[in-house]
Amino acid sequence: MAGYVYVWEFQVDAAQRAAFERCYGADGDWVALFRRGEGYLGTSLLRDRDEDGSYLTIDRWRDEAAYRAFRAAFEADYQRLDAACAGLTVAERAIGEYTEA
Repeated sequence: MAGYVYVWEFQVDAAQRAAFERCYGADGDWVALFRRGEGYLGTSLLRDRDEDGSYLTIDRWRDEAAYRAFRAAFEADYQRLDAACAGLTVAERAIGEYTEA
């Protein structure tokens, strides 16, 4: 169980789905970056069963402080990867920040 969870929603064009899943999946570029941060616990990539091209990512951290420390330490790398992945999605939005009960 994580103390802090960050959830994103993505819409992905059919032509980009394989690349998106590689980049955002368990062995992808985002997970590789997050693993550099202390307190990172894992990411789940979920594909909607009913809506083609709709995905969620759920990033789990020990606590919010660990996530904030990661962002402060790796902000430049985060921004570079975000820019590199921009072409993989049609739309994305932050769903929210949660604490597991």
